Amino acid sequence: MKKRQKYFKVGAIVISALGLLAGGSYAQQDPSYPEDFSSPMPLFESAMGDFHFKISSDSELAQRYFNQGFQLMYAFAKIDSARSFREAQRADPQCAICFWGESWAWGSYLNGAMTTSDAPRAYAKLQEATERINEASQLEADMIQSLSTRYIVNFDPSKRRVQDQLYADTMAELYIKYPENLEIATLYADALFLLEERRGYRSLDDPNVIRLHGVLEDVLSKDLSHPGACHLYVHATESTPTPELAAPCAQYLGNSIPGASHINHMPSHTWNELGLWQEAIRANTLAWHSDQKAAVGEGFAIYPTHNLTMLYYAAAMGGESATSVQAAKDLAKLNGNTAMHAMSLIRFGRFDELASLSAKPNGAVNLAMYQFSQGYAALKLGNTDEASEILNDLWEVTNTTTARFRFHDGKDITGALAGILEGEILWEAGNIEGAAESFRKATEYYDALNYDEPEPLPFSPRHWLGAAYQALGAFEAAHQQYLLDLDDHPNNIWSIFGVNRALESLGASTEDSHSQLKTALEASDIWLNESKL
Repeated sequence: MKKRQKYFKVGAIVISALGLLAGGSYAQQDPSYPEDFSSPMPLFESAMGDFHFKISSDSELAQRYFNQGFQLMYAFAKIDSARSFREAQRADPQCAICFWGESWAWGSYLNGAMTTSDAPRAYAKLQEATERINEASQLEADMIQSLSTRYIVNFDPSKRRVQDQLYADTMAELYIKYPENLEIATLYADALFLLEERRGYRSLDDPNVIRLHGVLEDVLSKDLSHPGACHLYVHATESTPTPELAAPCAQYLGNSIPGASHINHMPSHTWNELGLWQEAIRANTLAWHSDQKAAVGEGFAIYPTHNLTMLYYAAAMGGESATSVQAAKDLAKLNGNTAMHAMSLIRFGRFDELASLSAKPNGAVNLAMYQFSQGYAALKLGNTDEASEILNDLWEVTNTTTARFRFHDGKDITGALAGILEGEILWEAGNIEGAAESFRKATEYYDALNYDEPEPLPFSPRHWLGAAYQALGAFEAAHQQYLLDLDDHPNNIWSIFGVNRALESLGASTEDSHSQLKTALEASDIWLNESKL
């Protein structure tokens, strides 16, 4: 074993040396850096958690910046992480692991593959770390050497999988060598995750998923509040049949790096899947606070539009209209997209307010969401002709568009919206049978959507389909639609209401459903008399 380890170490250094020789001109280039690198990076004491990774440096300042950089990379704040590691280098120019930190930060992470502009930065910093490797501990040297398989001179994004696999294989060796080191285990899990498809549903029978879960569960069995491992575990479980596996660590995750908004927000991925809407609202509210604190140097704004979108969605499902509408308004201020604001007004029946929302969003699907909302409001305010014109436009888009919305075919979103609006027009005309058929079409489009957090619509067509069945006296069918929706969106107030009404109509016991509805209404700021508006 000692010979193998020694060979591994020497071999890795040889690889790095060859890299320097083969890519001399490349490595000697002065990579360009984002503008932020021209100004010093402060320490954010109140924004950081109690994370500590002991480094081989006598500089307390280098140690503090290293801890900050590590935490920010766990929070997916890539640029600020790299800047923190750069400050650690300034505090101790011989700190090899400080250069490793910046090199690591420039590489691929779960939400973003390494780019052609980041590749030379990562490679250059790895060479600087290697030059100082004699100043490193054995653990630090092994971490530095591990990156020699990940970064190459002539980086080709289309062939990145080769380096990702080699890096994962190297980290597997370190995971065995340092079984008690939680950061090595987390880095190994991160390397494994990069080999997986980022989106979509995950099977618990998949050997790769089993291995990934096993590594993360190993870390969390030793430290349930570990920010890096829990962050990855939430993502690794949210699209499986058992998202609740991450619930124990998610309770700690949001406060583990207090000023990092993405960490504040992350528990909501688990809470949404479990239908704990108020918990999701709290998590994203905390994240939005950190986003705002960034303006005064007390927090880090990481994906603020995502935080607001999750807030608007969770509040819509939980029946908190004020929070949902305000989050959507703030979102529109940030990105100029009024689609979510319009949809939130429809969800809560604030039809008269749509008239003042005149700024149209960009993008075919965003525009369709906005138009649907305007058409729905027009119908409810008595203008059936306008609603019908917009409906024709929505079906035209559905039948012709090739647009994508995040990870979805745009036609599935626009088709769901067109079906809902068509059904409402028919309902208003007294044709509830026809309305039910339109809502069924909407549901078929809706069911074709991919997994996403949050989902692109703040409501389900089943809220309309169940209501139509209820109006037709098909109470068992209504009950089944609401149950299907609750399976997809546990505890959402609209289907809880629908289940309770259907059971009442069936003459069945409503003790449990009434208790659940009462609890949901206590957290809601609206009064319901229908599962659709």
